[in-house]
Amino acid sequence: MHRLHIPLAAAGTVLAVTFLTAGTVDARSPGTDATGGMAVFADNCFSPFLTAAKARRAFNLANLRYDFYDLDPFSDVEPSPASGSVTPGTDRRCEVAFDGDYGARAAERAATALAQEGILTEAALPPTHADTATVGTVLLAARQLNPQRIAVVHVGTRPGPDGIETFMTVERLRPQQ
Repeated sequence: MHRLHIPLAAAGTVLAVTFLTAGTVDARSPGTDATGGMAVFADNCFSPFLTAAKARRAFNLANLRYDFYDLDPFSDVEPSPASGSVTPGTDRRCEVAFDGDYGARAAERAATALAQEGILTEAALPPTHADTATVGTVLLAARQLNPQRIAVVHVGTRPGPDGIETFMTVERLRPQQ
């Protein structure tokens, strides 16, 4: 019988590499899904150049659900039709949802993204959105995009397919006169 002698320092390195490798096999967690969801919302949903094709690519993350339509694009791209219901008066929606209760973090990330995009001027919440706040709403606010359009941002938690989910939504519409 042969004995293999590995110095303790080398054994520690082998164990560390083994644990690191094992940890990368399944690095997904609700927290990483949430961080990814918040990032793709912040990086894409306020862009007037987002299209359905770009949304499919950008939002192609595990455990991320999204809804996007743009019926009247700001740029010269083709409209992106709605695949589900359209909020009355809106011509664009970008929404992501992911498992877990991350409403406060998501609201903070949405507010930061609005500021980074220079979308700072408050607007009156339109009647179409006045009653949309739910028990899980953390942020519901309207911001002026330009003289022709406002954005309504709604962030919070709600029942989802796998329990509680966090949602981040921005809808664009004409201001009510």
